[in-house]
Amino acid sequence: MTPLRSSPVFRRLWIGTSLSGVGGRLTLVAVTFQVWESTGSPVWAGAVGLAQAVPLVVLGLFAGVLADRAERRRLALVTTAGQAGCVLLLAVQASVLPLPAAGVLVLVFVQSCFVAAGGPVLRTLVPRLLPPDQRAAGLALQQVSFQGSMLAGPALGGLICGWLGAGGCYLIDAVTFAAALYGLRGLPRMQPGQEPARPGLRGVRDGLAFLVRTPVIRGALLTDLAATVLTMPVGLFPVVNAERFGGDPRTLGLFLTSLAVGGVAASALSGTFTRRARPGTAMLTGAAVWGAAMVLFGLTSGRWTSLACLVLAGAADTVSVVSRGALVQTHTPDDLLGRVGAADQIVGRAGPDLGNLRAGLVADTTSTAVALVTGGLLCLGAVALVGATTADLRRSPGRSPAARTDAPAGP
Repeated sequence: MTPLRSSPVFRRLWIGTSLSGVGGRLTLVAVTFQVWESTGSPVWAGAVGLAQAVPLVVLGLFAGVLADRAERRRLALVTTAGQAGCVLLLAVQASVLPLPAAGVLVLVFVQSCFVAAGGPVLRTLVPRLLPPDQRAAGLALQQVSFQGSMLAGPALGGLICGWLGAGGCYLIDAVTFAAALYGLRGLPRMQPGQEPARPGLRGVRDGLAFLVRTPVIRGALLTDLAATVLTMPVGLFPVVNAERFGGDPRTLGLFLTSLAVGGVAASALSGTFTRRARPGTAMLTGAAVWGAAMVLFGLTSGRWTSLACLVLAGAADTVSVVSRGALVQTHTPDDLLGRVGAADQIVGRAGPDLGNLRAGLVADTTSTAVALVTGGLLCLGAVALVGATTADLRRSPGRSPAARTDAPAGP
């Protein structure tokens, strides 16, 4: 909690982005509901995720270059205002003249373009606002915000959608963007580093070269890919729900809720691992426990033991994510934070999607249990391999002389 007490700027930013995160979950529920209601097609409903993912993957690295060239406060304000404008248009169309599904997806796609452009710059803010000894705690607070929105947002979205319709969810989300913009307006001006990124593909190439030649960063991203591509279970939740809970739709949400409960619990107790001198070891341990929890999830057949495995997995994932974020931000020079943040954003988005595809293909040819157990075992092997071949990752301290260590800018 120290960052919230010591930095009013970070506190306003965290409150604003936390409220906006919940609002974003409302909009996701409302968009999916509106598209399903207008088409009755699971393909169109699934296209919502595609409309969100494509801009993040395609534009991500170029957005990282922009974050390392532009004044970061202004870029964050512009991209957030763009997202708010798209949500307002969604609210207007839902209330006045509902668009066909294709029109709704176009608005979702445009909003995701603003998300892709603004995501990397938001990942550069913590190192500028907090001293080195508080950055891991700041990242843990951001994880609390994320897990809290995942825990509360979908349930609230369903209730509000049933009460006020999709337009009500969009309007509430638009209001929460006002809180996000208020938090961003309080930021100090943040010029890029002493060596701004070169434009276009040259800047992208420079960022990728840094990722490849820096063992700590490379190992951190590979660990995340191992945990998501090899082990992501979300795509199997409907099947597991049918096998263990009789297919009751009221229990399907318990799976994601269990992951979020574990994540919130680990975030609340994050001081137990963010103060450790070896965040790389904590990250590897968290990823390994995630894989082991998936093995147990695949082997068990009980209802409540299944959910308990997911709580453990959610906690382990949070330990790994927060520790990885601390490593990435403290071992990346300020001049490259935007591009490294963009790569982290792409890995965080594409990895789970590929993992769900892998799990579905394996389950279709074998069984759900085999998909979960083999994925968990592969994750354990991959994490062990990364740890064994990346000595810098195991020994790396929480601070690096290569990274910027300026004091917070502004009151």
